[in-house]
Amino acid sequence: MSNILNVYQLEKSYNSGGRPLKVLQDISFSVPEGTSFAIVGPSGSGKTTLLGLCAGLDTPDSGSIELCGEKIEMLSEDQRAVLRNQQVGFIFQNFQLLQTLSALENVCVPLELQGVRNALPVAKELLDKVGLADRGHHYPSQLSGGEQQRVALARAFANRPKILFADEPTGNLDDHTGEKVENLLFDLNKEAGTTLVIVSHDLELARKCDRILQLKGGKIVVESSAVTG
Repeated sequence: MSNILNVYQLEKSYNSGGRPLKVLQDISFSVPEGTSFAIVGPSGSGKTTLLGLCAGLDTPDSGSIELCGEKIEMLSEDQRAVLRNQQVGFIFQNFQLLQTLSALENVCVPLELQGVRNALPVAKELLDKVGLADRGHHYPSQLSGGEQQRVALARAFANRPKILFADEPTGNLDDHTGEKVENLLFDLNKEAGTTLVIVSHDLELARKCDRILQLKGGKIVVESSAVTG
């Protein structure tokens, strides 16, 4: 099994009050294709920063990231955008749906960006898979938080990504709704054979993944196989 994501000796600092604040130190790990991988840790441990670097949304101070066979640091900003559009899916804590578009139109966006001709029927099928076939004409403001995240799930899988990055995907949802979204996420992921990388403070969610990487103070404290009990 080949690795879809390789991270080697990653370092990242930000300027804080005129001083460099080291957010990530000497981060190295690999994610095999088709597996699920959780990054956990307390607030401020560098989880979201690490996710953004892995997805090519930001660049490290030093180190190397290989995503879908491409060394990210060797790509221009435009080339990274093309890589994300063609190979990568995203799910965010705050849904990030386009408020002026309906649920169906939101799911259509990544398909249209790829030039897919039958975008509408594909988007309808995806909404049906997340149980929202009858809500396609509704706008985000007319949907509950759980419904919005289900639309975001449908959108994330629309371009058939090789890897999906999920940043606290159930962070804004109550426990019951969050569990439903989690189950949908893993079901869709298994069906599509997508690699899943989740950032979460929720250890119960993390334990559903194949492997767990735990951060503290910007460093890896443990990497292990998830243990479900």
